[in-house]
Amino acid sequence: MAKILRCGDLMPGCNAVVEGKDVAEVMAKAAEHAKKDHGVTTIPPELAAKAQAAIRDK
Repeated sequence: MAKILRCGDLMPGCNAVVEGKDVAEVMAKAAEHAKKDHGVTTIPPELAAKAQAAIRDK
């Protein structure tokens, strides 16, 4: 089942929505979004855990 992450759940005010076929794909796309749009060069383990917990079924 496809997965979805709404960036605004982690970064208030961001309207980006990341979709993928599984958690791994969503996490990879979310990391790219965080680098490109939020200037997060390294994803700390706490943020990665929060992002993974915020991923939902589409």
